[in-house]
Amino acid sequence: MSWLESLGLLGLFLGTFLAATIVPFSSDALYVAVLMATHNPIDCLVVGTLGNWLGSVTTYWIGRIGRWEWIERWFKVSPEAMERQKKKVDRYGIWLALLAWVPFIGDVFTLALGFFKTKPVGTMLLLLVGKFLRFLVWNFVIGAL
Repeated sequence: MSWLESLGLLGLFLGTFLAATIVPFSSDALYVAVLMATHNPIDCLVVGTLGNWLGSVTTYWIGRIGRWEWIERWFKVSPEAMERQKKKVDRYGIWLALLAWVPFIGDVFTLALGFFKTKPVGTMLLLLVGKFLRFLVWNFVIGAL
């Protein structure tokens, strides 16, 4: 991750994008490192939010092209388990997108929102809001704003 830090805002964009896909690492640690190195809270907030949001948008659309048969065959998930997950997504709907920033489960939520074909515009908007608020909180925690 240090090579991403050395790229500054470009590294922040790339890292936050990848972290919102299935690449397992912390965009929070990268965000804080770049924020502290650049002392530029507004640019970090914009770049981090944009990168992380676009990564989630990509994950959403990957989920959207998914097929039940693929999940059952390649991941050995039973149809019953798929139905249980669908009920959860149906219950909470696009509001799950606000939790897309949560480590590990956020990417799963985003993938599920796409897979179960939630409304794209509302989902994208809530993904953006959640990502923005997450990095805004880091700015306040670090004392950058």
